[in-house]
Amino acid sequence: MRSICAMRSLLAAATAAAAPTVLRAGAFPPRPPLLSLPLRRGRAAGNMLGTARSVSAAAQSRIGGGGGSAIEAWAVQSGEIHVIVGPMFAGKTTALLRRVQAEAGSGRTVALIKSDKDNRYGLDSVVTHDGTKMACWALSELSSFHDKLGIEAYDKVDVIGIDEAQFFDDLYDFCCKAADRDGKIVVVAGLDGDYKRKKFGSVLDIVPLADSVTKLTARCELCGRRAFFTLRKTQETKTELIGGADVYMPVCRQHYMDGQVVIEATRIVLDLDRSTMTAQALK
Repeated sequence: MRSICAMRSLLAAATAAAAPTVLRAGAFPPRPPLLSLPLRRGRAAGNMLGTARSVSAAAQSRIGGGGGSAIEAWAVQSGEIHVIVGPMFAGKTTALLRRVQAEAGSGRTVALIKSDKDNRYGLDSVVTHDGTKMACWALSELSSFHDKLGIEAYDKVDVIGIDEAQFFDDLYDFCCKAADRDGKIVVVAGLDGDYKRKKFGSVLDIVPLADSVTKLTARCELCGRRAFFTLRKTQETKTELIGGADVYMPVCRQHYMDGQVVIEATRIVLDLDRSTMTAQALK
């Protein structure tokens, strides 16, 4: 009997322990927000919180005056960067215009920028080698775009296209801010290398930032094979030399190397001619 009583006592105690405890509503700790930041105390924490609030407010304004959840707001705020590179005459500007026009056709507001250094076809349009054109902003620095367009107009822009991107020294900073902070889709087209096959400008610097990178090729002007490089026809040695088919040609690897040999031989001959003329003039 004592063992039976002991078993009943243990069973009663286990049942009581398993019974749910009733807590008042205020006894539960508050649930954390869906989006939270690991803030530190002090001024840095205040700055970070202020930045988070301003970004969240900007994102909510883009989805209709504050409606929608925090997740929706941050989703809208996320931007993109797409890079199009290749040698001259590879169709980079054509690909850029197609992408920008497709975005405009889907209802997005687009803006196009090019460097004011290239004025071969005027400053108010981006023009392809086959004559296709689209109105643009011609700027010396990308950082001036926000001020020239105005705050309200800039906020309404969804897609920013940048042509001849190798000429912009502030390309990296602009793309970071436009995509990461402002939620813009940025499409960049430019030369990845110069006529020496060296890095040209800051185009390659933004590859780590990019959602996609497209490497286009041209057709070798000498043999018709795929052309990856740009050969300069003149003796000019400065990196930035604006020109078209009169100055440059797309070539394959073999003809790039052959062309470099020809150019170097020509330079040596010209130097000898100048030396001879100078010696004769001094006699």
